[in-house]
Parts: sequence; C-alpha cells; structure tokens
Amino acid sequence: MRKIATFTIVLGASAMLAGCGSSGIMGRARPDEFAVQRQAPLVVPPDFNLVPPSPGAPRPDEDSASQKALEALFGGPAPRSSVETSMLDHAGTADPGIRTAVGDADTHTVYKGRLTQDIVAAPQGNGATAQAVIPGQG
Repeated sequence: MRKIATFTIVLGASAMLAGCGSSGIMGRARPDEFAVQRQAPLVVPPDFNLVPPSPGAPRPDEDSASQKALEALFGGPAPRSSVETSMLDHAGTADPGIRTAVGDADTHTVYKGRLTQDIVAAPQGNGATAQAVIPGQG
C-alpha cells in the first residue's frame, strides 16, 4: 500500500513538472506579445452635403409602424390597379356610425339556420371531447 501511494505522488509530481516545460506533448506555441501592433481606427470622412436638422423637426428617415410593416412584408406600398380604384370609387365611403347600427335591435339580419346558432353558442373548451364524423364511414 505504501508503494502505491509513493508511486502516485511521484507520478503526479512528474506530471506537474512536465507541464512547466516548453517542448514535448505539453508544449504550447504562444504568440509573441511584443510583436502585436495596434491598428489605426477607421475614420469616416466628413460629408459636407449634410445639413444639421432644425429644432423640433421630425426625423427624415422615420416611417410609421404600418409603413415599416408594409415594407417588410411586401417591399413597400404597391400602386392600386385601375380595377381596384374603380371598385373603391363605386363603393363610396362607409357610414361612420355603422358599428352602432349593426348592434341595434331594429337591424334585420339573415337567418343562417340552427347549425350556425349552435356553433356560435357552443361552450369554449380544449377539444378533448370533440369528435369528427366522416360521412360514409362508421
């Protein structure tokens, strides 16, 4: 037992001593820290065509959120076709109070049937008890 402990200590000490060397398996190639030079920082030349903004003026390159979204999705607003323009001209403008008139009790609606009423009145759930019925298969 004493020989194993002595052998382990000698082996550990020799491994630590070998780590101090600069050749062999434990050797590392390091860069010379005195050979490193500093690069000059990049400098943007002044643009003499730029004019300072006037106080309180909006930034020239800022768009609204909807403009940014349109540009991100579609590459910017597209011009309307002649068919779309004529359709919008023919439709006219909407009544500003249309949302209150739709909810009025005197507004007449089309009866869509009992199935539509059941779908609208169905309780909210996670679908755990939902079933699909495929006609012709039983």
